[in-house]
Amino acid sequence: MQDIGKLLPLDEQLNHQIIDTFATVAQSDLSWTEKLWMPVSRKDGSLQLDMGMGRYPNRDVIDGFAGLSRGLEQWTVRASRELSLDPLATAVGPLSYEVVEPLKKVRWKLAKNDIIPLEFDITFNDVFPPFFEDRHIQRDERSFRVVSNVVRYHQAGEPSGWYAIDGKRETINTEDWFCYRDHSWGVRLDVGAPPSDLRPARDFGERKFEDSKFLLNWSPILLQRPDGTRYEYHFYLQIRGEEVFYFSGYRNHADGRQERIARARPELRYVDETRRLIGGRIHFDMLSGETATVELDVRGDSGFYLGPALYLGFDGKKHGNWRGELDLDGERIADMTAPAVRKRMGSAVRDTIVGVREGDATGHGLFEPIVLGEWPDLELYGTQP
Repeated sequence: MQDIGKLLPLDEQLNHQIIDTFATVAQSDLSWTEKLWMPVSRKDGSLQLDMGMGRYPNRDVIDGFAGLSRGLEQWTVRASRELSLDPLATAVGPLSYEVVEPLKKVRWKLAKNDIIPLEFDITFNDVFPPFFEDRHIQRDERSFRVVSNVVRYHQAGEPSGWYAIDGKRETINTEDWFCYRDHSWGVRLDVGAPPSDLRPARDFGERKFEDSKFLLNWSPILLQRPDGTRYEYHFYLQIRGEEVFYFSGYRNHADGRQERIARARPELRYVDETRRLIGGRIHFDMLSGETATVELDVRGDSGFYLGPALYLGFDGKKHGNWRGELDLDGERIADMTAPAVRKRMGSAVRDTIVGVREGDATGHGLFEPIVLGEWPDLELYGTQP
C-alpha cells in the first residue's frame, strides 16, 4: 500500500492545501520551521519577559523557550520534545501556547519548573491587525540553493495577566507594559547543526557568519498622535559587506492599510565592545516621496538576548536539535555583557526596548540589532560582538 502520511484529527477539517495529510509539510527540507515569538516589555525598560516556540515536522521536534531580562541579568528555560508524541499540542515541557481568538488574542503560560523561578500566564490582546513582512527568500552566496523562504507576520498588542518571580506574583497592566508577537513558517536559516560535508558559507545563519561584516536591523514601533490615533513602522534590513541583500519596510495603519518604505537609513549608535544599541534616529524614505524621521531612545538596561533562546546558537545548541522525548535546561546569567558570555552566543541579537518619537507622536517598540565586523561610519572597530 502506498504511504500517504499519518492521519491527524486536523485531517477531518476542510482545510487541506497540499495533496497530503497534515502530518506532512510541502517539502522535506530539514530546515522547515513554524515559529512563534512574543516579548512582553515594561515601557520603562526595567523588565522584559520573552517567549517563543518552534515546530520542525521534518525533524520530529518541537521546542521553546521562556525567560526574563532584568537589567543586565537574564534567566532562560529551554524545552524540547519529540513532536510525534503529541503532534497537535502547542506545548513543550512547562511552556504552552493557546489561540484564544484567531488573529486577535493568544495566551502563553509558563508553569512552575525546576530550571528558573519564573512563572507566567499572559494574554496578548490585539491593538493592530497582523501585517505581513515581505517574503524572506534568500539563496546561498553562489546562488544554487534557496536557504531561506519564509513568510512572517507581526502584530502589536497589549498584554494582560500575571507573572511570578521567586513565587511573588505581579499583575501586568496595559499602562506600564506593551507587547509584540510574530508568526513565521517556511524554510528557515540556522536550524540544526550545519552539515559537515558542505563548503563553509559566509551567509547569515551559516558557519562563517561570525567572520562577516554584517548588519541586521529588525524593528516594529507603534506611535500615537495627540488626537489618539495610532500608526506603526516596521522594517527589516540586512547588509552583507556594502550590499543590502534583504529589505522590507512599511508604515502600517489601524484599518489595515500599508504604505511601502522604499529605503531605511539608520543613524544609530552602539557600544563598540558589546554592540548594544545606545540610540539615534532612523530616516524612512517612503515610496510616495516623503521622508519620515523617527527618534529612538533606549529604555533601561533590560532586553532579552536571543542567543540563550538558541537564535544563532548557544553552547553548541541550535534550534531544532533533537534532544530526546523531553529535555529541559537553562541558566541564570548575572551579566549578559560579560566577555565570556558573549563568546557563548552566536550573536548579540537582543530585544531592545525603545521609546520613539516622530514630531508630536510618541510611542514604544522593539529593536533587534546584529552588527558584526568593522563599521567606521558607526564608530565600530572591534570584531567581537
